Amino acid sequence: MFCNQCEQTAKGTGCTTIGVCGKQPEVSALQDLTIYALRGLSLVALAAREKGIIDAKIDEYTAKALFTTLTNVNFDPARFDVYVREIVAHRKALAARAGVDFSEGPAAFEPASTLDGLVAQAEIGSVTAGAEDADIRSLKQILLYGMKGVAAYVDHAAILGQTDAAVFGFLHKGLAAGYDGVARDLGAWIELAMECGRANLRAMELLDAGNTTTYGHPVPTQVPLGHRKGKCILVSGHDLKDLFELLKQTEGKGIDIYTHGEMLPTHAYPELKKFPHFYGHFGTAWQNQHKEFPAFPGAILFTTNCIQKPQASYAANVFTTGLVGWPGLVHCENHDFTPVINKALELPGFTDDVPGKTVTVGFGRNTVMSVAPAVIDAVKSGAIRHFFLVGGCDGAKPGRNYYTEFVEKTPADTVVLTLACGKFRFFDKDLGTIGGIPRLLDVGQCNDAYSAIKIASALAEAFNCGVNDLPLSLVLSWYEQKAVAILLTLLAIGIKDIRLGPSLPAFVTPNVLKFLVDNFNIKPISTADEDLKAILG
Repeated sequence: MFCNQCEQTAKGTGCTTIGVCGKQPEVSALQDLTIYALRGLSLVALAAREKGIIDAKIDEYTAKALFTTLTNVNFDPARFDVYVREIVAHRKALAARAGVDFSEGPAAFEPASTLDGLVAQAEIGSVTAGAEDADIRSLKQILLYGMKGVAAYVDHAAILGQTDAAVFGFLHKGLAAGYDGVARDLGAWIELAMECGRANLRAMELLDAGNTTTYGHPVPTQVPLGHRKGKCILVSGHDLKDLFELLKQTEGKGIDIYTHGEMLPTHAYPELKKFPHFYGHFGTAWQNQHKEFPAFPGAILFTTNCIQKPQASYAANVFTTGLVGWPGLVHCENHDFTPVINKALELPGFTDDVPGKTVTVGFGRNTVMSVAPAVIDAVKSGAIRHFFLVGGCDGAKPGRNYYTEFVEKTPADTVVLTLACGKFRFFDKDLGTIGGIPRLLDVGQCNDAYSAIKIASALAEAFNCGVNDLPLSLVLSWYEQKAVAILLTLLAIGIKDIRLGPSLPAFVTPNVLKFLVDNFNIKPISTADEDLKAILG
């Protein structure tokens, strides 16, 4: 086993015995083999495209299968056994349709007949396989991990009917790279990574369109952090459609729905807000579920990545859906959440009313730009001196208190935009307002980086300058591969001076880091005081 795709990888170099995330060596091997099989499918898909054959179902399946290998999505070896065999079956069927044949490499891969056999085959797909230059291997990993993030957003968007053949085409191109017979030097691999960033921008645009056309544009909404008496279900992950279907199926059943983690921003969508039993938010970020879930007296549903090994005290109450998998848990197919609902009705639920604090969400691009004139006037008058985008993935590794301290120490004449689960370090802080504009603006989920980019672009246009010339600083935390995809997007559109932490990726070599520093002035976080002084003077 070797896995270094997340920020918390063992010793800052790579997990080699068991994943810090809880991933077993068997699952790690099967994920590697899944990617290797996908590379073969993509080689055939590219050859088919040259003949004018584009199979939308194959494209969407590729994204789904790649998404399953992202951190904290699927830990079930039996599910990967199915994926590997399905991928090969799709490859063979598409190859026959296109009249193409490969005699070696991943497009000729034949899976072993048993699960143990598949595990034994997995070494051919390891990220450490091959003897290429270390810097090229580093860029191959950056590309692969970025594509996993793209696949997540593409899958979410496709569920809502938003697709783009060009983005799927890039996924095939990226997966095939290194096996397609094209000789690439360092510069070519860098360009492929930048292409990944551009593809991710389009993927986030598609997902944004899917979310907003289906559920409306987010509006500022106060969300209770307490609870009220009654039966309850907690929804974690990212998927709006799963939440919507659950809300419909629980109407009139006396069950309140609470969000967890990155589902918090869903309270701001008009079509979801219509349900009176969509009540509040419970808990904080994904890594705290072992401490928080034992106190939740209802059923728990995981819709996308973020799952950890359920503890015995609440494991019987946990359900999965979509691509999420954990051995032994009940998996809900086709948006049928009957088992979740039945479990919620069995469990005691909350026995009292505890209103608690509230937080405000819903500051997507439509909301922020609706007050753009006031924001622009505040900047021109000096009432707003600087904007910070402080967000990204949260995690348990020491050093992340930096983000709490940074936000707490931002001056009263600055505004903090935030998104993704990194905000749970400070999401309930009262930073006050500037001319009626909240100083802390929750832009949404990680994919709502698209909204943040649109906000920055609109401000740059209003001030007749480039985004890098705005009084705007990005201070980002990363944990998994969607963060890699978003970082590549920011670099691809030319954003510079990003501060990244709490530690730099293990898969970035010194030479690749030098390229990023020299060309984009990426820098690691230091201390909140030092970084604020460097930014504000």
